[in-house]
Parts: sequence; C-alpha cells; structure tokens
Amino acid sequence: MTTQLLMIEDDSRLAQMVAEYLAQSGMQVEHCGDGRSGLARLQEYGAAPPDLMILDLMLPDMDGLDVCRSVRAMQGSAARVPVLMLTAKGDPMDRIIGLELGADDYLPKPFEPRELLARIRAVLRRRSEGSTPAVQTLRFGSLEIDRDARTVSVAGKPCELTSYQFDLLVAMAERAGRVLTRDQIMEAVRGRELEAFDRSIDVHMGRIRAAIEDDAKNPRRILTVRGVGYVFAKQQD
Repeated sequence: MTTQLLMIEDDSRLAQMVAEYLAQSGMQVEHCGDGRSGLARLQEYGAAPPDLMILDLMLPDMDGLDVCRSVRAMQGSAARVPVLMLTAKGDPMDRIIGLELGADDYLPKPFEPRELLARIRAVLRRRSEGSTPAVQTLRFGSLEIDRDARTVSVAGKPCELTSYQFDLLVAMAERAGRVLTRDQIMEAVRGRELEAFDRSIDVHMGRIRAAIEDDAKNPRRILTVRGVGYVFAKQQD
C-alpha cells in the first residue's frame, strides 16, 4: 500500500529530489510550493488525509509555524495528520516552538534523504504500533486513553493531543508507577535508531499536562522527578 505524503516546500528542486527518493520506498509525495496552497490541498483530502505532512519552516507567503498552527486548528482528521518540520535555522527555540504547536518531529536542513526516510518511518511506526494494543482502553480514575481510537478524555471530555503526544502519554501510562528518564521515554516512543532532541520531551510533557491535568502547574497524573525524569502516577482521582 502506497504511503501518501504532502510536502509543503518552496524549493521545487528539493521537493523533486525528495519525491524521487521516497518513491523507491513506496511513498508518494504531493508537493505544494507555499503555505496557503498546502493548507487548501490538505482540506481537499477530506476524510482521507495524507499519512504525513513534511512542512518547511521558511515559506514565501507565511511562516511554517503558522501553517502548523492552522493544521492543528482544523476540524476532523486533517488536524491529526503527523507533521515533520524542516528547518534551516539553528536556533533550538524554533524547534521548541514547532513542537509546542503540534509538530511530531523535526529535521534540520541540509539533511540526508536517508535520515528523512528514517524519521518518516519512525513517525508512521509510532502511529501503527499505537493502533493495535493488547488492551484497548487504559483507565486511571476519570482519565481514559483509548488506544484503538487514539483518543483521550477526562471525565468524558475529549483532550486534544498531537499524534506524538498521544504516543508519549500511552508509553508513560503503560509504565505507570515507574520513574522514567527522558532517554527511556524517547526510546519507548521513537526507537534507538534516531537521535532525539532532549528538550522536546519537556515541551511535550507540558502540553500533555495542559490537556489532561486539572491544574497543569500542580500535576497529579504526570509527575516530575527532579534530576531523573517523569513518572505516571498509578493512583489518580
């Protein structure tokens, strides 16, 4: 089955090179040269959006971060499309902001096509592995995590999480009561083959807390263990 990708990138030569390379691995790339056309095309997919979006940070008509924000604000399945962000900037804050806005991963330019393929596969694998769990729903008090539907709710109220944040939450919940380092969390979600940006875990944990905690500043579900990492509490409300 062909993997459908939407690439929003103003460098047409780069987009063509990426499309030709990924085609060898059964991936079909549709290219849009600016943010507005990319957003319009995503909406045209309707109920069957692409498997992943490759999004350049620097676009001629609008900031890639604004594009990412617009995607996550969409209605329906389009809002949950995994986003892999490309950035030529070296400032870590650009990556942090992108992750805060809902990007699932990032890759600095210039990059090796092989690494891009590996990162795409890692993002898609996280989604695939999360869709066939042994136990469909994890329950912790009023918190419910439905792994088949990939939804989270607290007291019946839906919580908005990105694909990556959902996978992080599941990884933590499956290991409830265990203190996990950031490396262990990243290994559980991403695998060993990719080098991860350590600070991104803290960013995502903050976003998850904002979604599932009654008071994100005084969390009761995901607790910080100073100098070590995080622990998902077994006993909750």
